[in-house]
Formats: sequence, structure tokens, C-alpha cells
Amino acid sequence: MLTDPFVVLGTETTILEIFAVLCGLSSVWFMKKENILVYPLGIINVLIYVYICYNSRLYAYAGINVFYTVMSAYGWYNWLKKTDRDDRICVTRLTPRALVIYTLLIIGFFFILRFLLNKFTDSEIPSWDALTTAIYIIAMWLLAQKKIEHWLLWIIGDVISIGMFAWLNLYFSSFQFLVFTVIAIFGFIEWRGKLATKDEGRRTKDEGRRTKDEGRGTREEGRGKKDEGRRTKDEGVNYDQTDRSYRTGINR
Repeated sequence: MLTDPFVVLGTETTILEIFAVLCGLSSVWFMKKENILVYPLGIINVLIYVYICYNSRLYAYAGINVFYTVMSAYGWYNWLKKTDRDDRICVTRLTPRALVIYTLLIIGFFFILRFLLNKFTDSEIPSWDALTTAIYIIAMWLLAQKKIEHWLLWIIGDVISIGMFAWLNLYFSSFQFLVFTVIAIFGFIEWRGKLATKDEGRRTKDEGRRTKDEGRGTREEGRGKKDEGRRTKDEGVNYDQTDRSYRTGINR
């Protein structure tokens, strides 16, 4: 029953596909909100798409959904895990070096997956299947680490997937990726705002620390001058006592 096809708005679909689409859309919305519900709903979505993609001969896409399941479990744990400062993982950005490394990994995954699809499967669109899969592998890892750049990868992968699923006559899935793209754009904007707020807070904290250090330096400088004044006074007292002793010796 769940996989029996029926027509909605002139498009053939199944209850299973519609349910997967709803879970996927909800998952991406919660991702945008940095809400932990992104993972349980995402796991349901990807497990269903393992079946859908395999039946549509999108073998790499089916495989990536298995990978999503594992990474979703890891991300779920990582988002809930507390750091040594009793705080949860925060949104951060990639360093230039990490950006280069992940770009090279995407390229490497693409060529490996395309070779495997061409060699061992009857995939109809091996290059596009390999490209989206390579992009999503890195995007999922960066999501688990809360790196803001993961949104850019989702946007690229989702745009490609819109056309790919439409070509396979999976129009509801194609529509899903269209909505994914829009949410991803807004998600990137929202996370960038959070990151900017965090950076501003860090700058304010650093300025406060510098002001505190300057105040400490000023107090230490004042203490040094006070000590120097005390030494000058002591030297004056010693000189006065020496002078008095000298005069007393002369009078005698």
C-alpha cells in the first residue's frame, strides 16, 4: 500500500515518497533553526530514500543515504555532547586550509564514485549521481561539526538534485529539493547572523580583557611610582640622619 503508485496533480507518486518528502522538509527546517530534531526526522527521510533511490537506479544516492543515517546518529550525539567548558558545540567556519582539503576530498570522491558507478552498475546518470553524492558526503560531515559552509554545499547539491529527480519522473522529490534549496539559502543567512553575533561578542570580550589588562598595568605603574617615592623618602631620611650625625661630630 505504501508503495502503490497514485496520481496527485497529474504526477505519479506514492504514500512512501510523500511521507519521506514531509520528513525531509521538516528536517531541513529544523536544521535552519539549529534544532536537534533535524536528526531524528532526517534519519526517517534518508532510510526511505535508500529504498526509493535504489529502485530508481540511483545507486550512489542510495549509498549516500546509508551514510546519512550513520552521520545523523553521529551528528545527533555531537550536537548534544558538551565540551570541557560544559557548553554545546557552536557554529563556526572553516579555516582556509580546511576549505582546500574538503574541496579536494569532494573532487576525489567524485572520481572514485563515478568510476564505481560506470564499472559496476547500470546507473543512467553516473556523473550527476557521483557529483551530488560527493558533495553531500562532505556537507553531512560539516553539518555534524556545525560548520557554516555546509549550507553552501547543500545548496549546490540540491540545485543539481532538482533536475536529476525531475529527469527520473520523481516530481515530488524534485519539488522537495527545490524547497530544500530555498531553506538552505535562508539557513545560511541565519547561521551567518549567529556567527557574526558570536564574533562581535568575542571582540567585545577581548576588548574588555585588554581594558582590564591596561587597568592592571596602570595600577602596577602607579604602585611602582609609589614604591619609588617611598624609596626616595627613605633615602632622604637616611641622608638627613647622616647629615645630623656629621654636624654633631663637628660640634664636639
